Amino acid sequence: MNKKFVFLIFGLVFGLGLSGQRFGIVDSDYIMSQISDYGKAQQQLDQLSRTWESEIESLISEADALQKAFDAEKVLLTEEMKEQRQAEIKAKYEEAKTKQQLYFGVEGKLYTKRQELIKPIQDKIYNAVQDVARRRNLDVVFDKGSELITLYVSEKVDISDEVIEKLED
Repeated sequence: MNKKFVFLIFGLVFGLGLSGQRFGIVDSDYIMSQISDYGKAQQQLDQLSRTWESEIESLISEADALQKAFDAEKVLLTEEMKEQRQAEIKAKYEEAKTKQQLYFGVEGKLYTKRQELIKPIQDKIYNAVQDVARRRNLDVVFDKGSELITLYVSEKVDISDEVIEKLED
């Protein structure tokens, strides 16, 4: 419903000024779902993710067990032993946090693996969109798959240089 509204508004606002333009719409989510290599890559990423999540959950469980044992025994421990146990617990939680960042962080292993597996497929799709757009003489192609994204714009409708010239006047 929300996407339909965006397309409607977009069409009304820009449609009148660009009446001679030819547009195309693609659904990249649908296209990727039809490519077997994408499905295989996604399965591989899901498996890696599950493996790494399990590893992190195991570390957290170990840290939780250490904390429970400490809580149960702390009345019997010396101050030095308490500090040592607390340091062990903190180190275990830190190890889990470090692994989580290593695997799932912004530039983590999952991101790197996704780039390695998915990026070539996305590049193929992008190149195919450009080829089809040129062959069908389209001026602009939008992707309705996830968000409204422009995938292709013909050079003849790009007015960037004119805008720069106008700014320099």
